[in-house]
Parts: sequence; structure tokens; C-alpha cells
Amino acid sequence: MFDLELMSILLPALAAGILVLSTHIVLGKQVLKRGIIFIDLAIAQVAALGAIVAHMDHRLEEMPFSHVLMPALFALAGAGFIAWLSKRMAGELEAMIGCFYVLSAVAAMLLLANDPHGAELLKQLMSGQILWVSWSQLVLPTVVYVLVLAVIFVRPQILNGAGFYLLFALVITLSVELVGVYLVFSTLILPALALNKYQGKNGLFYAYLVGLMGYLLGLVLSATMDLPSGAAIVATLAISALVFRLGLSKAARVSHTQS
Repeated sequence: MFDLELMSILLPALAAGILVLSTHIVLGKQVLKRGIIFIDLAIAQVAALGAIVAHMDHRLEEMPFSHVLMPALFALAGAGFIAWLSKRMAGELEAMIGCFYVLSAVAAMLLLANDPHGAELLKQLMSGQILWVSWSQLVLPTVVYVLVLAVIFVRPQILNGAGFYLLFALVITLSVELVGVYLVFSTLILPALALNKYQGKNGLFYAYLVGLMGYLLGLVLSATMDLPSGAAIVATLAISALVFRLGLSKAARVSHTQS
């Protein structure tokens, strides 16, 4: 049963999911186009590393907006490094990004090795706590995402240059704070994969639909069956993407047979 208390939890969580989808669908398409699938994991992990560094130093942790500023600085530095690699090691870029991700993950584990709350913080950064997002937490991401989408709308060519890495780092930093590393990766890649072979009209709309169905079903399952929210949404996003991709393939075969 959906009572008022449950709806008060689900609505801000769904709003957070829609916010993340608003930018990640567009950026995920560009990630597939560039063939740098692991960049989202790498930048998200580096942003998480920044949050861990802020957590380890009480002076940093007490600074205003340190939970956003430190991850943002780390993410921007990581994005700059990957942009530099893309010009000098283009043939090995994906491998280098994978190594960058692993090293960032290892650094996070080493920093938290002796922290009594380290395991819980790491779990929170990886899986996220979308069900416990409050409306106030959505204000800053909304402003930044609207600005990012406005820049892309006015200058779509920015996605083809180095500016892509800057926008990507800003978006990923806030997304990790809202939904965690695993959902950041899934939201970027799964809807984009579902529509990767689609050549018809309204591809962007269908990608948003895939993502929205995944988030909606995952949140409902998580809330009603007491499942981890991040894991549930990743699973339903994958199912939504698979169903849509199979449906497109079947429709294409039917169309080809009829013609």
C-alpha cells in the first residue's frame, strides 16, 4: 500500500532520478560515441575519492559545501587528466581510463582502511542512498543541470571537444552525491545502449522513457520489498533497457519481412 509517508520518500527520490536522467541520457550517448565507456566510472570514483579526502580531514569536512567542492575539484582534475590522455594516448585511452578507475578505487580503500566508519561511507558512495534524498538536496543539482543542458542546447558542438570533459565532471560530481557510483554508470550507459542501434525519430525520448521506467520500478520495488535502492534501480534499468532493445530488434525484423 502507498501511504503518505511512503510517497513522501518516493517523490523526492524519483525527482532525483529524473534530474540525473536529464543530463546523463545526453552525456551517455556521447560516451558511447567516443568509445570511452569507463570514463563515467573513473570520474565518479575520483569524485568519491574527493569526498573521502574531505571526510578524512576535519578541517576540510567543516568547510561550507565541502561535500560538493572537494569531489568537484577531484572530478575536474580527473577529467582534465583524461582529456590530456585522449590527445596523447588515443589508441590506449580506454585501457588507461580503466587503470585510472582501479587506482582511484584502491586509493579510496587504503584511505578508509583504518576508519571505523569507512566501510559504511564506501558503501554509501558506491550504492548511494537515493531513497533518503531530501528536496533541499535537489536545489543545487537542479541549478547546475539546467545550466549544463542550456549550454548543450545553445552550443551542441561543445560535446565534441574538450568542453565535454568539463561538463561531464560537473554533472558526475553532483550525481554521485545523489545516487552513488553504480547508478551513475548505469544511468549513463544502459539507456544509451538500449537505443544505440535505433535510427528512427524520437530516439532521445525513448531513451528517457527507458530510464524513467527503470527508476520508477526500482524505487517501488526498493520501498515495498525493503531492497537496497541503488541495486534495485540498477537491476530494473537493465531490464528496461533489455526489453526495449529486444522490442526494437523484433520490430525491425517484422518491418524488414513486410517490406
